[in-house]
Amino acid sequence: MHFLFNKGERLMKKFSIGYRTLKTALGAAIAIAVAQFFDLQFYTAAGILTILSVQPTKKKSLHAVYTRVISSIVGIALAYFFFGIFGYNPIVLGIMLLFFIPTIVSLGVSEGFVSSAVIIMHIYSQGNFTVDLLYNELALMAIGYSAGLVVNMYMPDIQAELDWYRRELESLYAKIFSEIAKYLKEGDMLWDGHELVKAVEILNKAKALAFQDVENHLTRKENLYYVYFDMREQQLEIIERVLPKITALPVIVQQSNLVAVFMEELSENVHSGNTASHFREKLVEVKVEFAKMPLPNDHQTFLAMAALYQFIEEMDAYLAIKQSFKGMK
Repeated sequence: MHFLFNKGERLMKKFSIGYRTLKTALGAAIAIAVAQFFDLQFYTAAGILTILSVQPTKKKSLHAVYTRVISSIVGIALAYFFFGIFGYNPIVLGIMLLFFIPTIVSLGVSEGFVSSAVIIMHIYSQGNFTVDLLYNELALMAIGYSAGLVVNMYMPDIQAELDWYRRELESLYAKIFSEIAKYLKEGDMLWDGHELVKAVEILNKAKALAFQDVENHLTRKENLYYVYFDMREQQLEIIERVLPKITALPVIVQQSNLVAVFMEELSENVHSGNTASHFREKLVEVKVEFAKMPLPNDHQTFLAMAALYQFIEEMDAYLAIKQSFKGMK
């Protein structure tokens, strides 16, 4: 019984109804109701055309309707030509499709094949191409595609989710810098680095969501969050590049503490506002202090100091990327 309960609970967790599902169901119902109200033949096809028009974003939905309208018009024209001349039989239908499919592929509207196939099958099943049938199919297209566009104009606000990703990512970067500072001070690395893996996961999800937001705004070509996450991704590449060098210092030298203090302060100021100029100035001060310190007296110390100086240069590049970002309110 306990096993069955757990299995049922897992199935219930998997079962969910999202916005797109709701919009698809609502749009299909409205399209069929309108087509049925106007007493159109094959009125259920209006619902099918709506289902095929609802896409994850507004731009994709517009593109889907465009491809389906063009391919359907091409299908109607070829059906009129082939069926009118050679008659209504399966062989003619097959030959017509042999011409139809390459045509819509060459026009770049192959995504509309299924929708146009629905229209073509209506014409074929009637066995006679009439003006009334043409009006019927055009009306089904108008109702089905319009319903899909209308319901897809509503998109849930994802601002809060994007902001959560931003805060989570900044928290991970702060933790990474804090662990680097701790290592430079104490020379003991017990950190497992899971924040790096988590940061990559969040960046992938956040950029995908931000791009979706771009696709849901018909006139906006850029999303500030997408630019922000792209900037953080570039910074993460630098962090991943320098970590092996900084955590493999042969010895902890005097300069390590100087860099550690800088990293501690930086870890406390990881946020979307642009403070890079301030920290780049501090980094210059670190370089000056670094130069004042005694020169290495053995090979191990030389290697450690060289790695630290390279780390400073890489952090300057990290901050330069942030400085180029205009910041978020």
